[in-house]
Amino acid sequence: MHPNARLVENLYYSLNAGKPDEMAAAYAPDATFKDPVFDLTGPDIGDMWRMFLAPGGDLAVEVSGIGADDDTGKAHWEVRYTYRPTGREVHNVVEAEFQFLDNLIVRHEDTFNLSRWARQALGGTGALLGWTGFVQNRIRAKASKQLARFQSRYKGRI
Repeated sequence: MHPNARLVENLYYSLNAGKPDEMAAAYAPDATFKDPVFDLTGPDIGDMWRMFLAPGGDLAVEVSGIGADDDTGKAHWEVRYTYRPTGREVHNVVEAEFQFLDNLIVRHEDTFNLSRWARQALGGTGALLGWTGFVQNRIRAKASKQLARFQSRYKGRI
């Protein structure tokens, strides 16, 4: 297995095992992360994983299709969890792409259907309006505020 494929495998193993510090260590200091909700750089990436893995969660991850070479990589992953604000079950299906430098992730981009996520996580509102830019922008804004609140609350401990 290519070392970068092993890096990706370890990233998802650490996610499933609830080890966000090990996940954060997989990224270069100036790495970027982007998905339909977040657009992050550097230490914010590790903090996002720490927030997701905060105590009380029930995250379960399955990963497949890991492939990587010296420069790029990919993975298919599925995550199941309870969205805490609504108590609703979510099954998110994600395609990930990576770029590497010196056996660290320098770019990580996840693609998933935000409308599908909204339907599962938000119930009726998400089913009716989750496809709209208005609702999707509200999801992004709320997630950004949650991360900022998490970072301010745990500053010095993360």
